[in-house]
Amino acid sequence: MWKLGRLWTLFRKELLLAWAVLRDPRAPRAAKLATLAAVLYVVSPIDLVSDFIPVLGWLDDGIVAYLLLQVAFKFLPPELMAALRSKVESRARPVAR
Repeated sequence: MWKLGRLWTLFRKELLLAWAVLRDPRAPRAAKLATLAAVLYVVSPIDLVSDFIPVLGWLDDGIVAYLLLQVAFKFLPPELMAALRSKVESRARPVAR
């Protein structure tokens, strides 16, 4: 079960990073377009594998979106990527009480 929690944490960080790419004015247009393509693929009714096939349809959406996000992250300059990752890490860290 801890693997599922770890996967969820990783997924959440990737989503926050994608959101940061869309909002940052320093991000190249190609990175923003690839991020938007990932979002549009997930919400689009047109898929490589139909969502009526229970697991494969959802897995298809996740894999294609993940690959598109990785392409988007490749377009970012290394220093911007590091800055956005540190921003996401500081937000994703739970507050100690």
